[in-house]
Amino acid sequence: MRSEAPRVALVHDFLLDLRGGERVFLALCDLYPEADLFTAVYDPRGTEGRFEHRRVHASFLQRFRPDATSFRRYLPLYPYAMEALDLAGYDLVLSSSSAWAHGVLPSEDAVHVCYCHNPFRYAWNAREATLRAHGPVVRAGLGAVLQRWRQWDWIAAQRVDRYVANSETTRRRIARYFTREAEVVYPPVEIERFTPATPGDHYVVLSELMPHKRIELAVRAFNTLRRPLVVVGDGPDARRLQRMAGPTIRFTGRVSDAEVARLLATAQALVVTATEEFGIAAVEAQAAGRPVIALDEGGVTESVQEGRTGAFYDAPSPEALAEAVAAFDPLSVDPADCVASAQRFSRAAFATEIRANVEQAMAAGPSPRGERRRPARGLALAGRRAA
Repeated sequence: MRSEAPRVALVHDFLLDLRGGERVFLALCDLYPEADLFTAVYDPRGTEGRFEHRRVHASFLQRFRPDATSFRRYLPLYPYAMEALDLAGYDLVLSSSSAWAHGVLPSEDAVHVCYCHNPFRYAWNAREATLRAHGPVVRAGLGAVLQRWRQWDWIAAQRVDRYVANSETTRRRIARYFTREAEVVYPPVEIERFTPATPGDHYVVLSELMPHKRIELAVRAFNTLRRPLVVVGDGPDARRLQRMAGPTIRFTGRVSDAEVARLLATAQALVVTATEEFGIAAVEAQAAGRPVIALDEGGVTESVQEGRTGAFYDAPSPEALAEAVAAFDPLSVDPADCVASAQRFSRAAFATEIRANVEQAMAAGPSPRGERRRPARGLALAGRRAA
């Protein structure tokens, strides 16, 4: 038993903007107000100054001053950047990882708990789709990088003392790709930001505009339906999507939290097109009293109740989405049911469950680094091959 409070380091992949992962990290920061923060790269402006009152330590990549639009060009360097972070002297390392934060190297006597949003998608569950999006020359080079990344990622995962997953979808991926067990703790949602209101006639997409989010499905479906759709968010796919959008579709870019709350509360429904690991936006919509129309895959199936707080469609196609929108009457949903559903994902519930996981990990203590989670030889070979 430690005679004094443990010294804590909180680690996140990158702090460049405010998306779902960064909001979860903010909740972790609130739980550990004295902890030091570590990340690969940090942009105070992109994160709206939310971390400025904390000690933030960035990696050697900070000298290049990457932002939310340029940080991907340094992709092969991030594993090395995380391993180079100096975590000496910390008793507890709590990482928030959707890519490389779980690969940090704590002291031998430190405990490392990883809250995993998803194993790095481009190396694992989205690898083939990522390679298909490029020509043969780029594909060959990128394939080699992702193969090497898989090897590093699997080895890094064996050093973590305890994994916590943000959903059953992520828990299964951790088991499949890392051969590690994880307990599910749903992410915190700022449900107090939202208040139900009288719905208007528009639908909302709230997402980063990335190809893997499949926003194109919503654009094509609502072009056909000729119903108003508001697309909230920004990203590298924005221009392509705007070019294909018809007159009933409006793009807002990034907006304030207050504007997000207003758009959701006055929407017919939130439309989800991606296979989300959890899908915080779906809970935010329910907190605003509005239902969700979502693809029947991923973490959203754990937060949306079919027929009570939303509806699902079974294929990632514009036709299937358009059919679901046309068949579902959002006004038949009781806003009170949506709000009650969202209450399951409060910050208080998250704090209680994270603390319990950390306490259990600290009580168990660290495994010797050389012995930590040593797998059977066959599994080790599979990891090295990253098959």
